[in-house]
Amino acid sequence: MARPASAAEKTLDRNLTLELARVTERAAVAAARWRGRGDEMAADQAAVDAMRSELGRLAIRGRVVIGEGERDSAPMLFIGEEVGAGGGPRVDLAVAPLEGSTLCAKDMPGAISIVAIAAAGSLLYAPDVYMDKIAIGPGYPPGVVDLDNEPDANIAALAAAKGVAAQDVTICILDRPRHAELIARCRAAGARVRLISDGDVAGIIFTAQPAETGVDMYLGAGGAPEGVLAAGVLRCVGGQMQGRLVLDSPAKIARAAEMGVRDPRKKYALEELASGDVMVCATGVTDGPLLFGAVFDREAIETETLVYRSSTGTVRRIRALHRASGKFEAE
Repeated sequence: MARPASAAEKTLDRNLTLELARVTERAAVAAARWRGRGDEMAADQAAVDAMRSELGRLAIRGRVVIGEGERDSAPMLFIGEEVGAGGGPRVDLAVAPLEGSTLCAKDMPGAISIVAIAAAGSLLYAPDVYMDKIAIGPGYPPGVVDLDNEPDANIAALAAAKGVAAQDVTICILDRPRHAELIARCRAAGARVRLISDGDVAGIIFTAQPAETGVDMYLGAGGAPEGVLAAGVLRCVGGQMQGRLVLDSPAKIARAAEMGVRDPRKKYALEELASGDVMVCATGVTDGPLLFGAVFDREAIETETLVYRSSTGTVRRIRALHRASGKFEAE
């Protein structure tokens, strides 16, 4: 395991934000070429190839702590892989070259490419398993909701903190059979439920902008990688989040222990999922509520990227035009 970062390495160079945007732009454009073609694997592989190539250009000494899976199942951007051109800071990376591969394959809203970066030792290093999650946006007292509370208790507490009735609280949940009981309990408590087919990174980010998205809380089990990426965004824009790894077999518990997880039932707070100076970049692959997708024409490719940074609380929206001559991918 890498040594903790020094004090000098805790704050990332501000210029790295634009370099990181280039990484997600490349991956998003590569994936967008497969929109609507029905081939999830090809779209994901195109994004992985593009992202891995661009990360190799960055002046960092990076380690993928959240990636495409374990080494034996992911040929690139696997958990533990070393990336970067070297000569720069030691950093942790959480990557999702294509978040929402099904959405991309079906040309449905909400597919994005996203990367989070922080000083070494700042992002949760965990196996590719499920994570139980709860998240709300900024402006509420600490501890107003808790992963260990029943859904109706969390809904009532959030409604009271917001000054509304439970009927005016909207919960975002992944539409999966495993969530059938959770969905029923939220509705029984009076809350509205917004179901999403994929992309729970965006689902959690929705809670940070309830006035725009209408989402007050995220609940349910999704991928641990998506949980860490979303935690990085909430660190930048505000909000609360808790997560617990779903380690439901001896093999998963053993693998997690190898990666430093001593308590398989540990409930992680937001700052334990993503700490220090965190930067996150997300670029749209398909049109969605957060970002528009890559637009292709004869002369240029247009992309839209959100760039977040926790140390300044800055959120930048970058609309970029790239020459469509083929040089964009080849540079």
